[in-house]
Amino acid sequence: MDDKYKIKNEMELESIIGPPMDVKAKILTQLDDLMKEFIRKSPLVFIATIDANGHVDVSPKGDPCGFIEIDASGNLLIPDRPGNRLTFGFRNILRNGEIGLIFLAPNQRETLRVKGVATLHNDPDVLHKLHVNNKPALLCTYVEVKECFMHCGKALVRSKLWQPQYWDTSTDSIGAKQLAPALGGDAGEGSVQRTKEMLDKAYTDELY
Repeated sequence: MDDKYKIKNEMELESIIGPPMDVKAKILTQLDDLMKEFIRKSPLVFIATIDANGHVDVSPKGDPCGFIEIDASGNLLIPDRPGNRLTFGFRNILRNGEIGLIFLAPNQRETLRVKGVATLHNDPDVLHKLHVNNKPALLCTYVEVKECFMHCGKALVRSKLWQPQYWDTSTDSIGAKQLAPALGGDAGEGSVQRTKEMLDKAYTDELY
């Protein structure tokens, strides 16, 4: 990128985007009833954490709608399920508890943004409460909510996320193509197909 066009300060930014809108009133320090309703309708959340060097990582968590519990204090309990065990986000939380969440809910154009402080827990009673298919959660991320607000729906409207007629109908697995060499195969069609079958089996047999 040409440095001539690099934006170097907030004044330059505002000259292009415009000054911030007065939206402070919509930023809350605790979840209100409508935000809680949104979380109960949400099957998917994107979670941002920060490592010891200040680098950001984002990962998705998904389960049946309402899988994230809201306790009596209005804080969040996020269950963890079997996965690839890389645990980047969990290791980040152990070093820096700052966390950011974006909740999505089907057919809702708006999203819910939450900032807070996270800790990890393995209380058996809590993990059992967060069970799916009679299998307890492996771990629980507890998020003390510090800031939350509903984010306008322009991004989802532009992306047409909830409009199936605009979806790509290709069934090729980009993930299988990317993972095949990493799992000891190659980029050939046969190796990619075997990787796809392995992933399909894991998605069928190893979700919980």
